[in-house]
Amino acid sequence: MFKALEISTSGLVAQRHRINSIAGNIANINTTRNEKGEVSPFQRRLVTFMADTSSRSSEVEGVGVKFTVSNDTDLPERSVYQPGHPDADANGIVHFPGISLTTEFVNAVEASRAYEANVAAIDVSKSIMTETLKILA
Repeated sequence: MFKALEISTSGLVAQRHRINSIAGNIANINTTRNEKGEVSPFQRRLVTFMADTSSRSSEVEGVGVKFTVSNDTDLPERSVYQPGHPDADANGIVHFPGISLTTEFVNAVEASRAYEANVAAIDVSKSIMTETLKILA
């Protein structure tokens, strides 16, 4: 029974990291410099999920979620002609991250729904445990 709580908790943690990454992507949608101050557009962060099969009992009881956070290097930059911008190149082109606000909002809604589903699963597990203890008492 506690394994169900562990699985849902791992899902909560993974979705929280996904939501944090999405928030960072949205916050940096117009960032043209890296952390060193060099002209380099922000790279979108991606969270990738995978099954956590490290547990020995995974064949019988189910598995949780592992995740990795990586940079999306395949996303093309958004080039805008702004000759007065301090980060414009010799042709007056500024290179912004190619982050789509619409895509990020859709991903945020999806992540929040998955988070809510994990909370609901935890609530059901807790009520099953409570009812089991009532029967045994």
